[in-house]
Amino acid sequence: MSDRDRSIIRLRSGQKLPALGLGTYAPKESEDDVIRAVRAAIKSGYRHLDCAAIYRNERAVGHAIKQLIVEGVIKREDLFITSKLWNTCHRPDLVRASLKKSMDDLGLKYLDMYLIHWPMGLKEGEAFHPKDENGKILFSEVDYVDTWKALEDCVDEGLVKNIGVSNFSSRQIKRILEVARIKPCNNQVEIHVHLANQKLVDYCHENGITVTAYSPLAAPGNASVPFTPSLEEPVIKEIAQKKKKTPAQVIIRFLLQRGLSVIPKSVTVERIEENFQVFDFSLSEDEMQQIFSLNKDHRLNIEEIALDHKYYPFNDPF
Repeated sequence: MSDRDRSIIRLRSGQKLPALGLGTYAPKESEDDVIRAVRAAIKSGYRHLDCAAIYRNERAVGHAIKQLIVEGVIKREDLFITSKLWNTCHRPDLVRASLKKSMDDLGLKYLDMYLIHWPMGLKEGEAFHPKDENGKILFSEVDYVDTWKALEDCVDEGLVKNIGVSNFSSRQIKRILEVARIKPCNNQVEIHVHLANQKLVDYCHENGITVTAYSPLAAPGNASVPFTPSLEEPVIKEIAQKKKKTPAQVIIRFLLQRGLSVIPKSVTVERIEENFQVFDFSLSEDEMQQIFSLNKDHRLNIEEIALDHKYYPFNDPF
């Protein structure tokens, strides 16, 4: 595969995963904003949409998909739709219903991929973040391996074509691989220029597991970052100027050339369109190494509410 040909990643099942997708996490945006963003993305060429129950906007995403299908812009089979099982639904008897809820909200008869969002289960119930009277998050004792077995049943039933995990460490993935009838096809984790996560990427690729990078632009505008934001890094800006590209395009290109799937999120039409314009240039090996040198092993998404959960993933080396 040439450096320029990074638009498709082949999954374990043989299905093609469009390497560049739209992340739909938009906690502060309205349903209209989400609908507008999804419509713009698909019209710009995106065929991969990354969703999740916890984003609480799957109905809006589904509305946009339905509009475009009715308008003849796209066919369902041309899209790759991912969703994720939330932590309060890890108990095996809740898995199918949670998957079906996402399918119904998205208006789909099947999902292309369904991921366990986090390895840590939370107490079952209606609240996304159940708490006791003191405000402490309530955990579930469910083993994610049992959750995985319920996901396998959903594949057997034809509800989903591919199953995987998100925010899992190599040790946790190994536990699943040891018992799985259907092996994980994907691990979605935080990766950006300040968090290379290369050991985990290598482990996944060695075991036939593709990797999707979330927060690929390292949460631009996050005031808590204690160093130069990724889009402001001099190395990135210099390469962008030389390539006549934006810093965001250079970073997305960098991640694609690492063999990753990348899901930048935005509800701004111009940025959505801009982020897709990354297949007409490539980075040299020297430029790749310059960007790799920016790694600081700095994680933005540490899920503080579950630091003492027995399945908290980030205590593992990778």
